[in-house]
Amino acid sequence: MGENNLKKKISMVALTLVLALSNFMNAQKSDFGNWLIYIGDKKINPKWNIHNEIQYRNYNALGDLEQLLLRTGLGYTFNQGKNNVLLGYGYILSENYIGNTDDKVSVNEHRIFQQFISKQSMGNVKLSHRYRFEQRFVESDFKMRFRYFLGLNVPFSKKETNKWYLSAYNEIFLNTKTAIFDRNRLYGGMGYHINKSIKIEAGYMNQFFETNSRDQFNIITFVSF
Repeated sequence: MGENNLKKKISMVALTLVLALSNFMNAQKSDFGNWLIYIGDKKINPKWNIHNEIQYRNYNALGDLEQLLLRTGLGYTFNQGKNNVLLGYGYILSENYIGNTDDKVSVNEHRIFQQFISKQSMGNVKLSHRYRFEQRFVESDFKMRFRYFLGLNVPFSKKETNKWYLSAYNEIFLNTKTAIFDRNRLYGGMGYHINKSIKIEAGYMNQFFETNSRDQFNIITFVSF
């Protein structure tokens, strides 16, 4: 299969998923919010890295906090940079509305997680698989969850001067106890490489549960240093 044909097919699959999701959302109650995300990666040496992440999630465009997420971890890269294992910790502050009122309750969560990332390249198209297992201490409750993330990155062209790319991913969350299905996130967006170390991405994400869904407009900054 030619590289151009492969890109076209991948792009068509991504477009089909987005269109299917749009039809799915029309049948559900859905609120629109905004996520501001910073993802950093500090290389200690060619093998070891420190991951750091901040996510500020809003119920609406901006100013109505839904969740603040802080995450960090120590990772080890092997197989010529294609694989990475990481042990991490996260703190999550959630501001949950009480029923249909305007009152909120704060929920604190401490999270330990282990993850494995595998990267693949098909021409200029990049695929990434992330497997993450979480141990969640939510107030006085303890939960565990498995997550699988499949990401896709397609540059606009082969030119060395090209800085634009398309990005898409799907991530499914599964609990270890009853109500196995937790949620699913489907995302599509566009990114721009400012330089070799920084890129910015903006896109639309739908997060759906068993009976409802939420829509987000995500703005993401990636920094490698």
